[in-house]
Amino acid sequence: MSYRPALTLTVHNAPSVLEAGLRAIAGGQTQFDLSELTVVDSAAVATMLAWQRAALGDGKSLVFSNLPANLQSLVNLYGVAELLQASPRADLPHH
Repeated sequence: MSYRPALTLTVHNAPSVLEAGLRAIAGGQTQFDLSELTVVDSAAVATMLAWQRAALGDGKSLVFSNLPANLQSLVNLYGVAELLQASPRADLPHH
């Protein structure tokens, strides 16, 4: 079972999404499926980094899967794909 945040992860809702993810991590989740995200901004990357930092603090490592193209672009732009162990959505073409 994976944690799946809802449609939007932007500066407007990042604090509540961050908290929900932290609860998922505390509950043992290590797989985050981001396929349902459609609207993101740089706050999404910051949230993912905070989740990964929290998990590592608990001796776990998160795996982020099914990143939509817009989020994958931001992750690549900031050069944090390796830190996040992030993989793009399987149905998207790779460049």
